[in-house]
Amino acid sequence: MFEFKTKTKQLAIALTVVGAILWVVGFALNGSSSHDAGHGHDAHATEMHADAGHETHAEEAHTDHGHNAHAEEAHGEHGHEAHAEEAHADHGHDAHAEEAHGDHDAHAEHAAHQIANRPWSALYVAAFFFLGLGLGQLFFLGIQYVAQAGWSAGLLRLMEAQSFAIVAPLIVIALITFLGFGHVHHMFHWMVEGINVPGHENYDAIIAGKRGFLNPLFFTIRILIYIGGWIWAAKVLRKNSLLSDTGDGVAMWKKNRGVAAAFTVFYAVTSSTSAWDLVMSIDTHWFSTLFGWYTFAGMFVSSFAALILLTLYLKGQGHLEWVNENHLHDLGKFMFAFSVFWTYLWFSQFVLIWYANIPEEVTYYMQRFEQYKVPFFTMLVLNFILPVLAVLSRPAKRVPGTVVMAAVFVLVGHYMDHYVMIMPGTVGDHYGFGLVELGPILFFAGLYIYVVLSSVAKAPLLHKNHPMLTESKNFHQ
Repeated sequence: MFEFKTKTKQLAIALTVVGAILWVVGFALNGSSSHDAGHGHDAHATEMHADAGHETHAEEAHTDHGHNAHAEEAHGEHGHEAHAEEAHADHGHDAHAEEAHGDHDAHAEHAAHQIANRPWSALYVAAFFFLGLGLGQLFFLGIQYVAQAGWSAGLLRLMEAQSFAIVAPLIVIALITFLGFGHVHHMFHWMVEGINVPGHENYDAIIAGKRGFLNPLFFTIRILIYIGGWIWAAKVLRKNSLLSDTGDGVAMWKKNRGVAAAFTVFYAVTSSTSAWDLVMSIDTHWFSTLFGWYTFAGMFVSSFAALILLTLYLKGQGHLEWVNENHLHDLGKFMFAFSVFWTYLWFSQFVLIWYANIPEEVTYYMQRFEQYKVPFFTMLVLNFILPVLAVLSRPAKRVPGTVVMAAVFVLVGHYMDHYVMIMPGTVGDHYGFGLVELGPILFFAGLYIYVVLSSVAKAPLLHKNHPMLTESKNFHQ
């Protein structure tokens, strides 16, 4: 049995508390920045209005002066025409000033919303990233039962522990999305009031065309289905696994195989629809038929990186003596393979959109090239080039230090991938990396460590009565 030591537990709690505090402080500071931006806009608008008034007054004075100078020569019809022209000029000037002022107001309001979105977006990025660490392993756990895999029997308890880490991120994601309906933030443009109402100042014909899918009721139903289905699968697989330790291992394994078969089908659908709902709907005008697969691949490879770190941590603590270099080699192969798979999907999505050069599709990448150039290209290096180079050879996959380094590259890289997916559509060019970004990372990292290690400590690390346990113990290549 693994013992979740007090010091480690305190570290996890400290990370969670410090992360929450940093986010709250960052939220407050961002709020003041947003207020200052709005105040600056008001001052600028007042200045523009004063300037416009001054110009109008000067024109009137000039016109009046000219009128007085020539009043005796042309008081009749000429005076009438001059007056009409003056009135027309003033009216045109006022209309132009009002139009410019309205455009400026709309732009400033949009910028203020983007600034205010930053804390919520940073929290959302971290929540979605850590959701992927647990959800990817839940799916991988299901695959082990469906495929009747034997090599992984000694690692199932670790996969089960990681699967439970989906609860907290799911709650936070659901909370943030539901707050969007109350206009607490403006991360999701399709939630804006009047967006689907013809004649409304916020009406958007493209978004209105998608209201059959993107509407509060159907969206809420889908979110609840995701939460219910994923958590149900994690709980049932874990429950039957623990029962097998004291009962009929074969019978429990068969039950889990049936549950896993149903879950893999369920996840095959919801992995794509949840990506559309939670991420792609942020850029509501844009869509990609590959986006569901792309998001899944990022989650999956990140979860392997987390599993590798957890396995080697427990090995370093003197546990998992049945796990050998062959198991590590296979985990490294999975991480390597899905890094390549993720890169293939990224390139396929990019090249199809770029080659077609359809404006409403290309704008997605243009924004990231122009405003997020550094994180965008850094993400590609961390997610593909470095991990592939690190674990390309067979011997490298058997060296713990090398595999750990590659796993860290993958985790950092895919956090940046989620950052680049979400932030452009929510904060535009008002992005950065400060307290509001660091806080959620520490918060969820602490929760993740606490939940996973607590789960690991509650049951024997070895799946005692698994029918293929002997195969796992004697696994070699």
